[in-house]
Amino acid sequence: MPEEKRHWKTPFFTIWTGQQFSLIGSQLVQFALVWWLTKTTGSATVLATATLVAIIPQVVIGPFAGPLIDRFSRRTVMIIADGGIALASAALAYLFFVGVAQVWHIYLIMIIRAIGGGFHWPAMIASTTLMVPDKHLTRVAGLNQTMQGATNIVAPPLGAILLSLLPMYGILGIDVFTATIAIVPLFFVHIPQPAIAEEEEEMPYFKQIRAGFHYVWRWKGLLLVIGMAMVINFAVQPAFSLLPLLVNKHFSAGALQLGWLEAAFGIGVVLGGLALSVWGGFRRRVLTSLLGIVGMGIGIVIVGLLPSSALLIALGPMFLVGIMNPLANGPLQALIQSTVSPEMQGRVFTLLGSLVTAMSPLSLAMAGPIADWLGIQFWYVTGGAIMIAIGLIAFAVPAVIHIEDEHATLMEETCPPSASSE
Repeated sequence: MPEEKRHWKTPFFTIWTGQQFSLIGSQLVQFALVWWLTKTTGSATVLATATLVAIIPQVVIGPFAGPLIDRFSRRTVMIIADGGIALASAALAYLFFVGVAQVWHIYLIMIIRAIGGGFHWPAMIASTTLMVPDKHLTRVAGLNQTMQGATNIVAPPLGAILLSLLPMYGILGIDVFTATIAIVPLFFVHIPQPAIAEEEEEMPYFKQIRAGFHYVWRWKGLLLVIGMAMVINFAVQPAFSLLPLLVNKHFSAGALQLGWLEAAFGIGVVLGGLALSVWGGFRRRVLTSLLGIVGMGIGIVIVGLLPSSALLIALGPMFLVGIMNPLANGPLQALIQSTVSPEMQGRVFTLLGSLVTAMSPLSLAMAGPIADWLGIQFWYVTGGAIMIAIGLIAFAVPAVIHIEDEHATLMEETCPPSASSE
């Protein structure tokens, strides 16, 4: 094990802790901006547009950001990305302070924040690979899932409280402060950089982009996993987006009951992430992910099949979906971290993020008309069934089950034995 990874906890968790503060600040701002748009305009079109401007930049820039993350210092990339997001929040805070903020200002800031996130997230994930020993990657992924679940539970009520106590520019100021907490440790903690071959350094930028696509294309197991993730996101995203309508129209309930279901899901995510961080998952990480996919699908189908009088019973399957969510996502992330060559991870993670995220606007565009035609429950039953089918079928696909072994074979074919550093 490299010396850097022998004493990994202090440097890694110094950076990680700062990033968690930044995550909380970002979630507070997201909640506050959406509420401001809701209260100011009352327009569903405005809210839908805000969702799109927060998603589309990450889809578009992903393949172009990957080579830059792989080529340049990942610490510098994170500093610039976090700094850019903080400056955008500061600029919007000023516009609110002087009373001239408009809807298009919100859109612009959301675009800037999305671009910053498109660079920051893959740079952080790729840096984690070089700082954390392989055997702990799944546990760290579980811890990340736990924190995301906890933040999703805490941020909305905290944001609501802060909106009653502070003006909008005050909440944006909190985001600037938490971003600063995330940036400062990056100046003092060393983040290892992957060794880059000379021919890779001299490779033209667009050829590096093609190299990322070629890397994924040759690895059939990874290609199948990305395809599975795209189909699942397309099938299931509308179910989560339509939850308020399911509560209101099917269960004939209100905001309080919606909060119960969201809390059940969030608590499940926290507990599932904690379980994964302690357990670490199966030795073959993909088996843990497939178990999580099937479990999520079962929970979603049950929610869709429940009668209108069974709202309280729905808390159980929503809790199950939450628990299984980290099991589905965390090991898959760790698998890619542990197998993809470090100098390629920026390109692979940005490509994965772009392709999977691109499914959200496509499915959301179809969600409303189909739900009006076939009913809201259709998305739950169909989406959950698709998840179950994909998970079960994948157990019988050798390229998926042996995805890590296939990668090792590809590396042996690409790199002759004499080139090994060991």
